[in-house]
Amino acid sequence: MLKNKIKTIFILLALTVISCAKRGSISGGLKDTIAPVLKASFPKNLSVNFKAKEINLTFDEYVKLKNVAKQLIVSPPMKYNPEVSPMTPSKMITIKIKDTLQENTTYSFNFGQSIEDNNEGNPYNQFQYVFSTGSYIDSLKVGGTIKDALNKKEDSFVSVMLYEVNNKFTDSAVYKSVPRYITNTLDSLKTFKIENVKAGKYLLVAMKDENSNNKFNPKKDKIGFRKQLVTIPNDSLFELKLFKEVLAFKTNKPVPTTGNKLLLGYEGDPKNLKVVLKKGNEIIPTIVTKFPAKDSIQVWYRPIKSDSLSLAIANGNYNKSYTFKKTEQKKDTLSFSPKTSLGLSKLDQFSIYSSRPLVKFDESKIKVTDKDSVNVKFSTSYDVYTQELKFDIPKEPLQRYKFHLLPGALTDYIDQKNDTLSYKVTTKNTTDYGNLRVNLSNVKQFPVIVQLTNEKGDVLASEYSDKATSVDFMFLEPAKFTLRVIYDANGNKEWDSGNFLERKQPEEVVYFPKEIDVRSNWDVDQTFDLSK
Repeated sequence: MLKNKIKTIFILLALTVISCAKRGSISGGLKDTIAPVLKASFPKNLSVNFKAKEINLTFDEYVKLKNVAKQLIVSPPMKYNPEVSPMTPSKMITIKIKDTLQENTTYSFNFGQSIEDNNEGNPYNQFQYVFSTGSYIDSLKVGGTIKDALNKKEDSFVSVMLYEVNNKFTDSAVYKSVPRYITNTLDSLKTFKIENVKAGKYLLVAMKDENSNNKFNPKKDKIGFRKQLVTIPNDSLFELKLFKEVLAFKTNKPVPTTGNKLLLGYEGDPKNLKVVLKKGNEIIPTIVTKFPAKDSIQVWYRPIKSDSLSLAIANGNYNKSYTFKKTEQKKDTLSFSPKTSLGLSKLDQFSIYSSRPLVKFDESKIKVTDKDSVNVKFSTSYDVYTQELKFDIPKEPLQRYKFHLLPGALTDYIDQKNDTLSYKVTTKNTTDYGNLRVNLSNVKQFPVIVQLTNEKGDVLASEYSDKATSVDFMFLEPAKFTLRVIYDANGNKEWDSGNFLERKQPEEVVYFPKEIDVRSNWDVDQTFDLSK
């Protein structure tokens, strides 16, 4: 009897222990947030008279390398990148130097955020291994900030470089040579600091280096530079503004795309472009239009019988001639498409695009009516370069407009006419829009361009002022806007970029620090102090 009671007690105790174990399961403890610690390095960090070809870094825990090819910045740059291993977790990282080191030079290996612990991914931020092939470590530095010259948001992974001004220095160094010192903003910084620099005179340059070759390629790269040379030591903080240069104008060989059209690719600004098409000595009439969304133009001509043609191109000092075979190509057709098939903004004009250039317009065959079928007065204008036919009408709120074009209203350059075209658009109530008045203070100089953009930098509205300090934006679609002012130094009513060889800085752009919320049926009055 006693034995059975004891046995029962032991069973109950066992069940209690099991139950408690289930309810109070062991947790993993606090999350590890501590970065790896460097225990030893060979040769030692900050070594002088350095001659080693291999560097070993030992840590207090297993570490792994992440994006080391992009994160590791070696200054001065090496012709042959060092080999960093292993790519698997380890307590030791090995750096094999494959380049011949310069004499009496301080080298810096900045790992950015590429070293992190294996378990939690805690990075060893901005770890630097520094050594000198001479008898001392250079300790001077230069720093500052990076901005985009036009856009509010800065690029990531911007290289900042120092070119030593000595007897070998030329203005073409940024195109042909690697810099003496380099750093990178990586993916999170808007500031830069180049350390371990020796005293001297330098050209300071920032570059969005798309090819990662430490050389400036104007076709792909953005650049920013300090116009005056920098003498180090220097305690000043420098601001570098990145911009994309406008390339010198040049063209590619024209390509016939239809029996009466050439496609001509180009670089640079085609604003003053002139073309002359010839069949032998005979000049063939042409029409030049923009090819949508590409750096190309279209050269249109009436169908002619000829095996070959020549095309002469002029733009400023640029002159080029091409001769090409004319082959049979497919024929294009005349068609039309509206710019919008939805609501018509109070500030926009209704427009339609033509697939071929138009040359004749018969407004007697065009009618615009409202929702009550009442005729509406209108006028038209045609932009031949964009092939856009615009309609100007007195837009009334809450209206429905119908645009009706009878056959023959429009004629293209080869005498083809439109079929019947019909389009409908609606307008909103005036209370669906908002209005914004911008009051400018502390304007350094006029004229200025005042612009509203979206987050992507697309210009949604623009006003020009040569003296007025109050600028009105009426009938805005409700949105949050970014406000900026461009100092239009040359008065051409557009923002002008810079040029490195000409030592020309881009025109200054000042951003309002906050987004401006314009809501429907609101009037916003905003002061913009340009001195801040």
